[in-house]
Amino acid sequence: MMSDRKMVEQAKVYKKIAVIGLGYVGLPLALLLIGKGFRVLGIDLDQRKINALLAGSSYLTDVDKETVQAAMATGRLEPENGYSRLGEVDAIIICVPTPLTERGTPELSYLTQAAAELKPHLQKGQLVVLESSTYPGTTREVLLPMLEQSGMRAGTDFHLAYSPERVDPGNKVYSVQSIPKVISGLTAACRLQAEQLYGMVFDTVVPVSSLETAEMAKILENAYRLVNISFINELAMLSDLLGLDLWEVIEAAGTKPFGFNPFYPGPGIGGHCIPVDPSYLVWKLKQYGADSAFIALSGELNERMPRYVVEQLARLLAPRSLKETRIIVYGAAYKQDIGDYRESASIELLKWLRLAGVEAHYHDPFVPSLELEGERLYSVALNEQAIRSADAVVIATAHSEIPLALLLEHASIVYDTRNVTRGHSGKATIVRLGGGNG
Repeated sequence: MMSDRKMVEQAKVYKKIAVIGLGYVGLPLALLLIGKGFRVLGIDLDQRKINALLAGSSYLTDVDKETVQAAMATGRLEPENGYSRLGEVDAIIICVPTPLTERGTPELSYLTQAAAELKPHLQKGQLVVLESSTYPGTTREVLLPMLEQSGMRAGTDFHLAYSPERVDPGNKVYSVQSIPKVISGLTAACRLQAEQLYGMVFDTVVPVSSLETAEMAKILENAYRLVNISFINELAMLSDLLGLDLWEVIEAAGTKPFGFNPFYPGPGIGGHCIPVDPSYLVWKLKQYGADSAFIALSGELNERMPRYVVEQLARLLAPRSLKETRIIVYGAAYKQDIGDYRESASIELLKWLRLAGVEAHYHDPFVPSLELEGERLYSVALNEQAIRSADAVVIATAHSEIPLALLLEHASIVYDTRNVTRGHSGKATIVRLGGGNG
C-alpha cells in the first residue's frame, strides 16, 4: 500500500491556486502566492473589489496600489466574482469572514455559501484549505459533509486541510510570509499535501495532529490576548481609583526578564479576531454543558471600557451635562495606521456618547466614513477651529500621524486612552486612562 509521503511525492505540482474571499486575509495571501510564482484565481462576490483589482487599485490600507498593479501586470492574478472556473485550479483556499450574529453565536453563512458554490466544481486531486477563524470542529463537522455531497470523499478523491490565518494588519515587523503557518489535515495525506503547498510559500510551516488542534490554536492565541488585555483594562480603572500611573507600573514590571509579558490598556478591544474568536469557543463549549469563566468575564470587562471612558468624560466636564457638550473622538480604526473599524472600541464609544446626548464626531485619516446604527458618519476636519469648538477630544486610536501638538495647544480637555501624551504638555488639560488622575 502506498505511504502518505509517497502519495505526496506523486501528487501534481501546484501551479494555480484559487483564493475565495479577497478581504484582509485573502488579498495579501493572493499577492504572496503570485510573488511565489503561482497563478491565482481570486474569487469574491463583492463586484466592487473585483472592479478595483481590475483597475489596478487597492481597497486595503495595508496593500498599496503599486503592488496590485504589479500583480495584475504579471497576468497571474485573475479576479472573478463567480466559482465557475474552479476546475482550473490545483488548490482552493477559503478566506471568508466568520463574524458573530447579533446573539453572539457563530455566523457561518459565508462559509456555507462558499462550500455550496464550490462543491459542484470540486475536482479529484484538489486540495481545499480553510483559513477562516472558527471553533474546533468546523472543518470536520460543517465543511467536510458539504464538500462530500459532491460524491467524492475527502482523503481519497480530494484533500481537506485547515490553516488558521495569522494576518496582522499594520504590522511592519512580521510580513505574511514570515509568520509561521500552523496546518493540519483530515488525514495524514491531507496534512502532507497542505504542508507541501504552504512550504513553498511560507518561511515556517507547523504541522499539528488534527484539524481541531489547528482550529483551537487560533482560538487560544486570541483568547490569551482577550483575557490579558481585559485584565489590564480592569487595572487601568483601579489605578485611576488608587491614584497610580498604570503605564509607569507596566514599564517597571516589564524590566523583569522572565515571567512577565506587557499588555496595555485602551478604550476596548477591537478587530475581527480578539473580541470574536473566543466567543466561538464559548458557543462550542455550551454544546458540552460547559463554559469559560475567564472568557465570559473578559468579554464583560471589554464591553465596560467605552462606558467607563464616557463616565470619566462626564466627571471631567461636570457640572455641565454631557447633553450640552461637543466631543471629537480621534481614531475610528481598531488599531494604529489601518482603515479597519470592525468591532472597534471607537464605534462603541461613539454609540455611548450619542446615547448620553453628546454631539459626537470623529476624525480618522484612514476611515473617511463609517456606518453607525444605520447612519453614515464622516470624518470631520481636524483643524484649530474644530478643536477649539469641542469641549473635549478623546484619543482612541494612536495613529502615527496624530497631530498631538495641535491637539494639546487648542483643545480644552484631551482624554488619552493610548498614553501618547505622556511626557507632553500644552494648554489642554490632559487626562490619561489609567494615569491615576481619573
